[in-house]
Amino acid sequence: MAEPGCETSSEESLRTEEPTTADRKSPKQKQPRHRGRCGGRRRRSQDSFATYFPRVLKQVHEGLSLSQEAVSVMGSFVKDIFERIAEEASRLARTTKRSTITTREIQTAVCLLLPGEIGKHAMSEATKAIIRFTFHQ
Repeated sequence: MAEPGCETSSEESLRTEEPTTADRKSPKQKQPRHRGRCGGRRRRSQDSFATYFPRVLKQVHEGLSLSQEAVSVMGSFVKDIFERIAEEASRLARTTKRSTITTREIQTAVCLLLPGEIGKHAMSEATKAIIRFTFHQ
């Protein structure tokens, strides 16, 4: 059953004409759109490490830059390694019957995934980061 005030006559329902220019809404009459949590028109940033590559490169080699293709390759590489470490740490937590992934699981996952010298370097950098994080809280 139709709601009161919403009835249309048979003439109105059979109308097949295009709406006239007066019937069309002007841009000022549009309904306001929901803009999400932030309230602005900013696009949601994609999960990307691209902003960090130039910063790190500047610390290591002043004056060098990366092409867009190099940034894309680096982004894919970092994302892949991150997913592998997270997956391995999750597997370690499950096998030890723990519900939380701690720094110990991450550390073990890195040791298992990264071979030789790069694994040792990653461990020393991670240890430094954990110490900085712990003392700055």
